[in-house]
Amino acid sequence: MLDEGEVRVAEPRDGDWVTNAWLKSAILLYFRRRKIDWIGDRSGDGLVFFDKLPVKRNYKKLGVRCVPPGVARYGSFLGRGVILMPGFVNIGAYVGEDSMIDTWATVGSCAQIGRGVHLSGGVGIGGVLEPPQAAPVIVEDGAFVGSRCIIVEGVRVEREAVLGAGVVLTASTPIVDVRGSEPSITKGRVPARAVLIPGVLPKRFASGEYATPCALIVGTRGEATDLKVSLNAALREFELAT
Repeated sequence: MLDEGEVRVAEPRDGDWVTNAWLKSAILLYFRRRKIDWIGDRSGDGLVFFDKLPVKRNYKKLGVRCVPPGVARYGSFLGRGVILMPGFVNIGAYVGEDSMIDTWATVGSCAQIGRGVHLSGGVGIGGVLEPPQAAPVIVEDGAFVGSRCIIVEGVRVEREAVLGAGVVLTASTPIVDVRGSEPSITKGRVPARAVLIPGVLPKRFASGEYATPCALIVGTRGEATDLKVSLNAALREFELAT
C-alpha cells in the first residue's frame, strides 16, 4: 500500500500533519523479516545490489520517469509526472505529482514531498524510522529547494517556499525573519512562500564569540509571478544563488 501510495506515513489533516506511527512500525518489522540477497540481474549489464529490500519497479504504471542510475526502494511512492534523476528515494517516502528529484538528491525514509516540488542537485532530505512517533521531514506543494540544501529532524517547509543554495535546516537551526524592522526567530518550520538563504548568528562561548549557522528569511515569493518561472526568479529578484 505504501508502494502504491494508498497509505502515507504522514498526511495532512485538519490544517496540520499527522504521523501514522503504525506504518513506521510496519516498515521496521518488514526489515526484520527480510533476508539479505542479490537484487537485479547479475548476468546482464544492469545495476545489481546486495540488500534486504527490492527496488521499485512500477514506474510505468505510476507514470514516473526514472533516469539511470536513479533508485527508489520498494515501499516508496512517486506520483504521476515525477522525474527521478540519478538520486535516491528511501522506503516510506512519498513524492507528489510533477515533482523533480534532481541529480544526487536524496529523499530519506518516510519524508513527505508535495506536488510540484523541485529538489535541486545534491539536496539531502533526512529520513526517520525510529522512534515511530517522530515526525518526518515535510516539504509541501510547490516548494523549491536549492542545490546542496540539507533538511533534517522533522523540519516542515510550507507550500511554495524557496530555499537558496546551501541552506541547512535542523530542528534546532534558528530561522530568522529579517523582513521587518526587528528580527523574529523561530525553529523547525519555514513559512509558506518565504525566501530563505544561509546566514550566521554570533554566539559567545568560553573561548570567545563565534558565528553559528542560521537561515535568513529575506523576502516573500511574489504572488504575481507564474509558479513555474518564480522558482528561480524569486532568487534572482533578491540576488541570491540558485
